Amino acid sequence: MKHSLLPALAIAAAIYAVVSVVRTQPVRASSEPASPPPASSFTDTVAAVGLIEASTEHISVGSPLPGIVAEVTVALNQSVRSGTPLFRLDTRHLDASLAVQESQLAAARARLATARSLAADLRDRRERSKKLRSGTVISEEEWTRTGFALEAAEARVAEIEAEVTVAVAVLASVRTEIGRCTVTAPIDGTVLQLKIRPGEFAGAGQQGSPLVLIGNLSPLHIRADIDEHDAWRVQPGARARGHVRGNAALSSTLTFVRLEPIVIPKRSLTGNSIERVDTRVLQAIYRIDRSDLNVYAGQQMDVFIEATPTQTASPQTAGAPGARP
Repeated sequence: MKHSLLPALAIAAAIYAVVSVVRTQPVRASSEPASPPPASSFTDTVAAVGLIEASTEHISVGSPLPGIVAEVTVALNQSVRSGTPLFRLDTRHLDASLAVQESQLAAARARLATARSLAADLRDRRERSKKLRSGTVISEEEWTRTGFALEAAEARVAEIEAEVTVAVAVLASVRTEIGRCTVTAPIDGTVLQLKIRPGEFAGAGQQGSPLVLIGNLSPLHIRADIDEHDAWRVQPGARARGHVRGNAALSSTLTFVRLEPIVIPKRSLTGNSIERVDTRVLQAIYRIDRSDLNVYAGQQMDVFIEATPTQTASPQTAGAPGARP
């Protein structure tokens, strides 16, 4: 009885283990995709990932001077014209400097008027002394002293004129700095991003995030990344079609704009596990022909570009002189 009990317990434990493992396995039900994947309408095609952007590209607007933002004069998604003020920096310190420079300029001009009057008086005395000198009414010493005084007065006039010129230049410089504190739109476009608020500090120069991002959204362009291994198959002017991600039925013909004349490292990674981070791409710029397509700048699209058919060279002709690539 004891010898038959142990095998029975072992068999029961094995059956229990198998049942437990089977019950804990996840149930995977097949699911259909929300929309079928996009398909190319060309016989020979090159697939690329396209990033929608403004036709003027995205312009990052910064501040030429560091300072506190006093006023933001535009709103997000607002259409602006070239020269429209975007935001203004605090200019109180420059306004005070402007008042000081205006006072210094007024004082310099007053000194110049006084110096010119003195020089005119000495010039008149010099002319009178010239007539009296011929009649020996004044001495030679007085005549010489009058001449020296006139030269000193004229030199003083020239000196103060230079001071006035400097004061005018400094005043213009302060006014220029005040004008630079008002940042304006460089092009006609739309405010795509607004990363600055009144009271915040705006740093000068290149920033990690642009203070204001502007671009012309009419029309939209798409920047397609073509793998360098397929770059030779794409010719300038090649036809293309773009499909909206998530709904391949929404598509648009694309009009060729240009090819960027340099192959660069790929920047927009899709997260695919088989994607190479060292991929280099040729960027082709196309215009989206459909204006009613509900897409946005920064959105990705699947792009199919008509390509040159691939030709495989035979081993005998691959290295032969004059063989066509």
